[in-house]
Amino acid sequence: MAEDRLDIIFKLQKGLAEMMNFDRYPKDSEGRISALCTAIMHEAVELQRTTNWKWWKMATKFNEAEAREELIDIWHFVVQASLELKLTPDDIVEEYKKKNEINRERQRNGY
Repeated sequence: MAEDRLDIIFKLQKGLAEMMNFDRYPKDSEGRISALCTAIMHEAVELQRTTNWKWWKMATKFNEAEAREELIDIWHFVVQASLELKLTPDDIVEEYKKKNEINRERQRNGY
């Protein structure tokens, strides 16, 4: 059976994490999740900066390649957070399905 794409991403992230220096990385799970949330938020701001969100400023051409790179930075931290929470790709699919159904129900009910 071919390896799933999400499995490949998780394997690549695990390999990257094995190469990193974690001297300054929090030692406790809550601290690591908090640090990863901070990284995700900052990367999201970097992604936002690729857009013309400043209505008072002269618009520039949208750089899709730069936006993609910033989005992938977010993916790195999201996958690392998933690993920290001991979520497998299968767990993610199941949790996504559950939350997706909740969101669909909310939309049906005028949320």
